[in-house]
Amino acid sequence: MQLDLTERERTILAVLIDHYVRTAEPVGSRVIATKYDLGVSPATVRNTLSDLEEKGLIEQPHTSAGRIPTETGYRLYVDKLLKSERLSAPEREKIKRALSIDYSAIEDILEQTSRVLARLTSQLGVTITPKFDQAVLNKVDLVQLTDTRVMVIVAVRSGIVRTILIEVDSNIEVERLRQTADVLNEKLSGLSLGEIRRTIAERLRAEERGDPQVLKLFMEQHEHMLSESSGEELHTEGTINILSQKEFQNPEKLREFLTLLEERHSLIDLLKIKTFANEITVTIGTEANIEGMKGCSAVTRSYQAGQIRGTVGVIGPTRMEYAKLMSLVDYTAKVLSEILSR
Repeated sequence: MQLDLTERERTILAVLIDHYVRTAEPVGSRVIATKYDLGVSPATVRNTLSDLEEKGLIEQPHTSAGRIPTETGYRLYVDKLLKSERLSAPEREKIKRALSIDYSAIEDILEQTSRVLARLTSQLGVTITPKFDQAVLNKVDLVQLTDTRVMVIVAVRSGIVRTILIEVDSNIEVERLRQTADVLNEKLSGLSLGEIRRTIAERLRAEERGDPQVLKLFMEQHEHMLSESSGEELHTEGTINILSQKEFQNPEKLREFLTLLEERHSLIDLLKIKTFANEITVTIGTEANIEGMKGCSAVTRSYQAGQIRGTVGVIGPTRMEYAKLMSLVDYTAKVLSEILSR
Protein backbone atom coordinates (compact mmCIF):
# COMPACT_ATOMS: atom_id res chain seq x y z
CA MET A 1 0.00 0.00 0.00
CA GLN A 2 1.54 3.28 -1.16
CA LEU A 3 -0.12 5.88 1.07
CA ASP A 4 2.23 8.60 2.30
CA LEU A 5 1.55 9.08 6.00
CA THR A 6 3.32 11.31 8.45
CA GLU A 7 4.80 9.73 11.56
CA ARG A 8 1.97 11.26 13.60
CA GLU A 9 -0.66 9.79 11.27
CA ARG A 10 0.95 6.35 11.48
CA THR A 11 1.07 6.51 15.27
CA ILE A 12 -2.52 7.67 15.69
CA LEU A 13 -3.84 5.14 13.18
CA ALA A 14 -2.06 2.31 15.04
CA VAL A 15 -3.38 3.54 18.40
CA LEU A 16 -6.93 3.83 17.06
CA ILE A 17 -6.89 0.30 15.63
CA ASP A 18 -5.34 -1.21 18.77
CA HIS A 19 -7.97 0.49 20.92
CA TYR A 20 -10.85 -0.51 18.64
CA VAL A 21 -9.70 -4.14 18.53
CA ARG A 22 -9.78 -4.29 22.34
CA THR A 23 -13.04 -2.44 22.93
CA ALA A 24 -15.17 -2.90 19.78
CA GLU A 25 -16.27 0.72 20.29
CA PRO A 26 -15.70 3.63 17.84
CA VAL A 27 -12.71 5.68 18.98
CA GLY A 28 -12.90 9.45 19.48
CA SER A 29 -10.11 12.02 19.53
CA ARG A 30 -10.55 12.67 23.26
CA VAL A 31 -9.99 8.99 24.08
CA ILE A 32 -6.74 8.93 22.09
CA ALA A 33 -5.52 12.22 23.58
CA THR A 34 -6.26 11.31 27.20
CA LYS A 35 -5.54 7.57 27.29
CA TYR A 36 -2.33 7.57 25.27
CA ASP A 37 0.70 9.73 25.96
CA LEU A 38 1.26 11.00 22.42
CA GLY A 39 2.33 14.52 23.40
CA VAL A 40 -0.34 16.22 21.24
CA SER A 41 -3.58 18.04 22.02
CA PRO A 42 -7.12 16.70 21.40
CA ALA A 43 -7.45 19.29 18.60
CA THR A 44 -4.34 17.92 16.87
CA VAL A 45 -5.64 14.37 17.23
CA ARG A 46 -9.00 15.48 15.82
CA ASN A 47 -7.35 17.08 12.78
CA THR A 48 -5.20 14.00 12.21
CA LEU A 49 -8.27 11.74 12.35
CA SER A 50 -9.92 13.94 9.74
CA ASP A 51 -6.87 13.52 7.49
CA LEU A 52 -6.91 9.74 7.97
CA GLU A 53 -10.61 9.67 7.11
CA GLU A 54 -9.98 11.63 3.90
CA LYS A 55 -7.38 9.02 2.96
CA GLY A 56 -9.94 6.25 3.41
CA LEU A 57 -8.21 4.60 6.37
CA ILE A 58 -10.91 5.22 8.98
CA GLU A 59 -14.61 6.07 8.92
CA GLN A 60 -17.44 7.20 11.18
CA PRO A 61 -20.19 4.57 11.50
CA HIS A 62 -22.51 7.30 12.84
CA THR A 63 -22.31 11.07 12.68
CA SER A 64 -21.91 11.50 16.43
CA ALA A 65 -19.67 8.48 16.95
CA GLY A 66 -15.91 8.11 16.91
CA ARG A 67 -14.01 6.41 14.11
CA ILE A 68 -13.36 2.81 13.22
CA PRO A 69 -10.82 1.34 10.77
CA THR A 70 -11.76 0.62 7.15
CA GLU A 71 -10.48 -2.45 5.31
CA THR A 72 -7.85 -0.19 3.74
CA GLY A 73 -6.83 0.96 7.21
CA TYR A 74 -6.51 -2.61 8.44
CA ARG A 75 -4.43 -3.54 5.39
CA LEU A 76 -1.98 -0.70 5.95
CA TYR A 77 -1.87 -1.57 9.66
CA VAL A 78 -1.04 -5.24 8.96
CA ASP A 79 1.49 -4.50 6.21
CA LYS A 80 3.29 -1.46 7.66
CA LEU A 81 2.46 -0.71 11.30
CA LEU A 82 2.08 -4.04 13.04
CA LYS A 83 4.68 -4.98 15.63
CA SER A 84 5.48 -8.68 15.65
CA GLU A 85 4.56 -10.57 18.80
CA ARG A 86 6.64 -13.55 19.82
CA LEU A 87 4.95 -16.41 21.63
CA SER A 88 6.17 -17.18 25.12
CA ALA A 89 7.84 -20.50 25.92
CA PRO A 90 4.74 -21.75 27.85
CA GLU A 91 2.51 -20.85 24.88
CA ARG A 92 4.75 -22.75 22.46
CA GLU A 93 4.89 -25.75 24.78
CA LYS A 94 1.10 -25.72 25.14
CA ILE A 95 0.68 -25.94 21.36
CA LYS A 96 3.22 -28.75 21.07
CA ARG A 97 1.53 -30.77 23.82
CA ALA A 98 -1.93 -30.26 22.33
CA LEU A 99 -0.82 -31.49 18.90
CA SER A 100 1.23 -34.44 20.15
CA ILE A 101 -1.60 -36.96 19.89
CA ASP A 102 -1.80 -40.50 18.60
CA TYR A 103 -3.52 -40.46 15.23
CA SER A 104 -4.26 -43.15 12.69
CA ALA A 105 -5.16 -40.75 9.86
CA ILE A 106 -4.19 -37.20 9.06
CA GLU A 107 -7.80 -36.06 9.57
CA ASP A 108 -7.46 -36.79 13.31
CA ILE A 109 -4.59 -34.39 13.87
CA LEU A 110 -6.09 -31.74 11.57
CA GLU A 111 -9.32 -31.78 13.56
CA GLN A 112 -7.25 -31.43 16.73
CA THR A 113 -5.33 -28.53 15.15
CA SER A 114 -8.60 -26.73 14.39
CA ARG A 115 -9.69 -27.19 18.00
CA VAL A 116 -6.38 -25.90 19.34
CA LEU A 117 -6.47 -22.79 17.15
CA ALA A 118 -10.08 -22.08 18.06
CA ARG A 119 -9.34 -22.42 21.76
CA LEU A 120 -6.19 -20.29 21.72
CA THR A 121 -7.52 -17.50 19.48
CA SER A 122 -11.25 -17.41 20.33
CA GLN A 123 -11.86 -17.35 16.57
CA LEU A 124 -12.85 -20.02 14.04
CA GLY A 125 -10.00 -22.52 13.66
CA VAL A 126 -9.65 -23.99 10.15
CA THR A 127 -7.49 -26.65 8.51
CA ILE A 128 -7.46 -28.12 5.01
CA THR A 129 -6.10 -31.57 4.22
CA PRO A 130 -3.34 -31.66 1.62
CA LYS A 131 -4.28 -31.82 -2.04
CA PHE A 132 -4.83 -35.53 -2.60
CA ASP A 133 -3.70 -35.42 -6.24
CA GLN A 134 -0.13 -34.64 -5.16
CA ALA A 135 0.03 -37.41 -2.57
CA VAL A 136 2.15 -40.51 -3.13
CA LEU A 137 0.44 -43.89 -2.87
CA ASN A 138 1.78 -45.98 -0.01
CA LYS A 139 -0.46 -49.05 -0.12
CA VAL A 140 -3.73 -50.48 -1.40
CA ASP A 141 -5.65 -53.03 0.69
CA LEU A 142 -8.67 -55.04 -0.46
CA VAL A 143 -11.09 -56.41 2.14
CA GLN A 144 -14.05 -58.69 1.35
CA LEU A 145 -17.06 -57.42 3.31
CA THR A 146 -19.82 -59.55 1.76
CA ASP A 147 -20.11 -61.90 -1.19
CA THR A 148 -20.62 -58.97 -3.53
CA ARG A 149 -18.89 -56.07 -1.80
CA VAL A 150 -15.18 -55.27 -1.47
CA MET A 151 -13.70 -52.38 0.47
CA VAL A 152 -10.75 -50.66 -1.19
CA ILE A 153 -8.43 -48.92 1.32
CA VAL A 154 -6.13 -46.36 -0.28
CA ALA A 155 -3.35 -45.14 2.01
CA VAL A 156 -0.88 -42.45 0.98
CA ARG A 157 2.25 -41.17 2.64
CA SER A 158 1.75 -38.70 5.49
CA GLY A 159 -1.25 -40.59 6.82
CA ILE A 160 -4.16 -39.84 4.48
CA VAL A 161 -6.45 -42.86 4.20
CA ARG A 162 -9.56 -43.19 2.00
CA THR A 163 -11.98 -46.13 1.88
CA ILE A 164 -14.23 -46.91 -1.09
CA LEU A 165 -16.73 -49.74 -1.57
CA ILE A 166 -17.01 -51.55 -4.90
CA GLU A 167 -19.64 -54.06 -5.99
CA VAL A 168 -18.51 -57.37 -7.51
CA ASP A 169 -20.57 -60.08 -9.23
CA SER A 170 -19.58 -62.96 -6.97
CA ASN A 171 -17.51 -63.93 -3.95
CA ILE A 172 -13.74 -63.71 -4.46
CA GLU A 173 -11.39 -66.04 -2.63
CA VAL A 174 -9.24 -64.40 0.04
CA GLU A 175 -6.02 -65.52 -1.65
CA ARG A 176 -7.21 -64.19 -5.01
CA LEU A 177 -8.02 -60.84 -3.40
CA ARG A 178 -4.59 -60.73 -1.77
CA GLN A 179 -2.92 -61.39 -5.14
CA THR A 180 -4.94 -58.55 -6.65
CA ALA A 181 -3.82 -56.17 -3.93
CA ASP A 182 -0.21 -57.29 -4.53
CA VAL A 183 -0.56 -56.45 -8.23
CA LEU A 184 -1.96 -52.99 -7.49
CA ASN A 185 0.81 -52.26 -5.01
CA GLU A 186 3.52 -53.55 -7.34
CA LYS A 187 2.27 -51.44 -10.25
CA LEU A 188 1.16 -48.29 -8.45
CA SER A 189 2.89 -47.90 -5.08
CA GLY A 190 5.33 -44.98 -4.98
CA LEU A 191 3.53 -43.02 -7.70
CA SER A 192 1.62 -39.80 -7.10
CA LEU A 193 -2.14 -40.16 -7.32
CA GLY A 194 -2.18 -37.70 -10.20
CA GLU A 195 0.29 -39.86 -12.13
CA ILE A 196 -1.74 -42.99 -11.37
CA ARG A 197 -4.91 -41.36 -12.69
CA ARG A 198 -3.16 -40.45 -15.93
CA THR A 199 -1.44 -43.80 -16.56
CA ILE A 200 -3.47 -46.48 -14.78
CA ALA A 201 -4.98 -47.93 -17.95
CA GLU A 202 -1.63 -48.72 -19.58
CA ARG A 203 -0.18 -49.98 -16.29
CA LEU A 204 -2.96 -52.52 -15.66
CA ARG A 205 -4.38 -53.28 -19.10
CA ALA A 206 -2.22 -56.33 -19.91
CA GLU A 207 -2.02 -57.64 -16.33
CA GLU A 208 -2.91 -61.35 -16.09
CA ARG A 209 -2.42 -61.85 -12.35
CA GLY A 210 -5.05 -61.15 -9.71
CA ASP A 211 -8.81 -60.99 -10.17
CA PRO A 212 -9.68 -59.44 -13.55
CA GLN A 213 -13.07 -58.20 -12.29
CA VAL A 214 -11.54 -56.20 -9.42
CA LEU A 215 -8.75 -54.83 -11.64
CA LYS A 216 -11.33 -53.76 -14.22
CA LEU A 217 -13.44 -52.04 -11.54
CA PHE A 218 -10.34 -50.33 -10.16
CA MET A 219 -9.53 -48.94 -13.61
CA GLU A 220 -13.12 -47.88 -14.26
CA GLN A 221 -13.59 -46.20 -10.88
CA HIS A 222 -10.10 -44.79 -10.34
CA GLU A 223 -11.34 -41.22 -10.85
CA HIS A 224 -13.64 -41.66 -7.86
CA MET A 225 -11.12 -43.58 -5.75
CA LEU A 226 -8.25 -41.17 -6.38
CA SER A 227 -10.10 -37.92 -6.96
CA GLU A 228 -8.73 -34.67 -5.54
CA SER A 229 -11.99 -33.83 -3.80
CA SER A 230 -11.94 -37.05 -1.82
CA GLY A 231 -8.79 -35.92 -0.03
CA GLU A 232 -9.15 -32.16 0.23
CA GLU A 233 -11.42 -31.44 3.15
CA LEU A 234 -12.08 -28.47 5.40
CA HIS A 235 -12.07 -28.90 9.17
CA THR A 236 -13.54 -26.10 11.27
CA GLU A 237 -13.87 -25.64 15.00
CA GLY A 238 -15.08 -22.77 17.16
CA THR A 239 -18.28 -21.60 15.51
CA ILE A 240 -19.48 -20.65 19.00
CA ASN A 241 -16.57 -18.19 19.16
CA ILE A 242 -17.94 -16.39 16.12
CA LEU A 243 -21.47 -16.28 17.55
CA SER A 244 -20.18 -14.46 20.63
CA GLN A 245 -18.43 -11.70 18.67
CA LYS A 246 -20.10 -8.31 18.72
CA GLU A 247 -19.98 -8.02 14.93
CA PHE A 248 -22.24 -11.04 14.56
CA GLN A 249 -25.04 -9.76 16.75
CA ASN A 250 -26.45 -8.47 13.45
CA PRO A 251 -28.71 -11.36 12.26
CA GLU A 252 -28.04 -10.63 8.57
CA LYS A 253 -24.27 -10.64 9.04
CA LEU A 254 -24.49 -13.86 11.04
CA ARG A 255 -26.63 -15.48 8.35
CA GLU A 256 -24.09 -14.55 5.66
CA PHE A 257 -21.22 -16.04 7.64
CA LEU A 258 -23.04 -19.27 8.47
CA THR A 259 -23.92 -19.61 4.78
CA LEU A 260 -20.22 -19.23 3.98
CA LEU A 261 -19.41 -22.10 6.34
CA GLU A 262 -21.98 -24.29 4.57
CA GLU A 263 -20.50 -23.46 1.14
CA ARG A 264 -17.25 -25.14 2.05
CA HIS A 265 -15.84 -25.26 -1.48
CA SER A 266 -15.71 -21.46 -1.64
CA LEU A 267 -13.92 -21.34 1.69
CA ILE A 268 -11.44 -24.02 0.64
CA ASP A 269 -10.69 -22.12 -2.58
CA LEU A 270 -10.16 -18.90 -0.62
CA LEU A 271 -7.80 -20.48 1.90
CA LYS A 272 -5.77 -22.24 -0.80
CA ILE A 273 -5.52 -19.37 -3.27
CA LYS A 274 -4.70 -16.72 -0.67
CA THR A 275 -2.15 -18.82 1.21
CA PHE A 276 1.48 -18.86 0.12
CA ALA A 277 4.14 -21.44 0.95
CA ASN A 278 5.85 -20.87 4.31
CA GLU A 279 4.38 -17.40 4.72
CA ILE A 280 1.69 -15.99 6.98
CA THR A 281 -1.09 -14.60 4.81
CA VAL A 282 -3.74 -12.14 5.98
CA THR A 283 -6.85 -11.77 3.82
CA ILE A 284 -9.05 -8.85 4.84
CA GLY A 285 -12.75 -8.51 4.04
CA THR A 286 -13.60 -8.04 0.37
CA GLU A 287 -10.09 -9.08 -0.69
CA ALA A 288 -11.52 -12.59 -0.46
CA ASN A 289 -14.10 -11.88 -3.21
CA ILE A 290 -16.67 -13.86 -1.21
CA GLU A 291 -19.82 -12.18 0.06
CA GLY A 292 -19.79 -13.91 3.44
CA MET A 293 -16.24 -12.73 4.18
CA LYS A 294 -17.15 -9.05 4.16
CA GLY A 295 -16.19 -7.70 7.57
CA CYS A 296 -14.06 -10.78 8.29
CA SER A 297 -10.38 -11.62 8.02
CA ALA A 298 -8.48 -14.87 7.55
CA VAL A 299 -4.98 -15.50 8.91
CA THR A 300 -3.49 -18.56 7.23
CA ARG A 301 -0.25 -20.44 6.60
CA SER A 302 0.64 -23.59 4.72
CA TYR A 303 1.96 -26.71 6.42
CA GLN A 304 3.97 -29.53 4.89
CA ALA A 305 3.12 -33.23 4.92
CA GLY A 306 5.85 -35.00 2.98
CA GLN A 307 5.83 -33.52 -0.51
CA ILE A 308 2.35 -32.05 -0.25
CA ARG A 309 0.91 -28.97 1.43
CA GLY A 310 -2.25 -28.09 3.29
CA THR A 311 -3.49 -24.96 5.07
CA VAL A 312 -4.13 -23.98 8.68
CA GLY A 313 -5.51 -20.73 10.01
CA VAL A 314 -8.20 -18.77 11.76
CA ILE A 315 -11.17 -16.72 10.55
CA GLY A 316 -12.89 -13.97 12.51
CA PRO A 317 -14.05 -10.38 12.32
CA THR A 318 -11.63 -7.81 10.88
CA ARG A 319 -11.41 -6.49 14.45
CA MET A 320 -8.89 -9.11 15.56
CA GLU A 321 -5.52 -9.13 17.31
CA TYR A 322 -3.49 -9.64 14.15
CA ALA A 323 -0.01 -9.75 15.71
CA LYS A 324 -0.98 -12.43 18.23
CA LEU A 325 -2.97 -14.50 15.76
CA MET A 326 -0.24 -14.39 13.13
CA SER A 327 2.28 -15.71 15.65
CA LEU A 328 -0.08 -18.47 16.83
CA VAL A 329 -0.93 -19.64 13.31
CA ASP A 330 2.69 -19.49 12.19
CA TYR A 331 3.98 -21.58 15.09
CA THR A 332 1.10 -24.05 14.89
CA ALA A 333 1.79 -24.66 11.19
CA LYS A 334 5.48 -25.28 11.93
CA VAL A 335 4.71 -27.77 14.71
CA LEU A 336 2.15 -29.56 12.54
CA SER A 337 4.70 -29.84 9.71
CA GLU A 338 7.26 -31.32 12.11
CA ILE A 339 4.79 -33.91 13.39
CA LEU A 340 3.64 -34.97 9.92
CA SER A 341 7.20 -35.26 8.62
CA ARG A 342 8.30 -37.73 11.28
